[in-house]
Amino acid sequence: MNTPVTTIQDCINLVKKELQTTYPDTEIRSFINLIFGHLFSYSPSQLYINQNQAVSTNNYEKLATITEGLKKYRPIQYLLGETEFYGLKFKIGPAVLIPRPETEELVQWIIESFRDGNPTILDIGTGSGCIAVSLAKFIQGSKVFALDVSTYALEIAQKNARLNKTTVSFYVDDILKPQTKINLPLFDCIVSNPPYVKEQEKELMQKNVLDNEPHLALFVPDNDALVFYHAICNFAKQHLKKGGWLYFEINEQLGESAVELMQTKGFSNVELKKDLFDKDRMVRGSWKI
Repeated sequence: MNTPVTTIQDCINLVKKELQTTYPDTEIRSFINLIFGHLFSYSPSQLYINQNQAVSTNNYEKLATITEGLKKYRPIQYLLGETEFYGLKFKIGPAVLIPRPETEELVQWIIESFRDGNPTILDIGTGSGCIAVSLAKFIQGSKVFALDVSTYALEIAQKNARLNKTTVSFYVDDILKPQTKINLPLFDCIVSNPPYVKEQEKELMQKNVLDNEPHLALFVPDNDALVFYHAICNFAKQHLKKGGWLYFEINEQLGESAVELMQTKGFSNVELKKDLFDKDRMVRGSWKI
């Protein structure tokens, strides 16, 4: 991208040219809206209105870096250093997963269930903090805690809590080997979107996900795909109030297995829920009502 440019429209044309052999037109248009929204805080309509606006050298250099990253199939969210989730802005980096729309559905399910309850909530494996921060933002009177094994992820999650003007109590711990000495309250709700992709499913995944997103937060052994669900159920039995709820996001192939696990662990009213693509994606159960 050494061609001299002067306006937003010149830059748009150049991005299209650089990416035309790599991505379909619809995806390029989406990239353009995201990039210029990030650089100028413009909506697509504002982008059109301001197409003759001059582009500074600094913004042009940022644009060039982002475009080169896209040509190498790096996710646009990592290149921008941010993404949107449940209507909120979130900072992200290579050590945290990019939040997915399916997880927004899990958040919506919890918000609908606890909107008027002033609940105490724990998010296990918080990553970017998207679940914890969104719940703290949209459930008035909630007290939200979150844990993760990665100190880097927690640094990003703390930034996101501040960015979205929410209060979340974060701490580091490994849910497979809990060591926390923090005196936790009993929770009305525990939620987790743990690693659930089987190793054998790698070949079905997009290359940009495999090459860029943290495998620690994605994959589980083929012969122990529910390892995190076992551990979190055991933890929840000790930390949920009677009548409290445990929510999971799940692998679409393991819906019935997740239901059976929760029932075996002593949870009642276990409910399996499909996502917008009609795939088994969420499950919840209550503890000793």
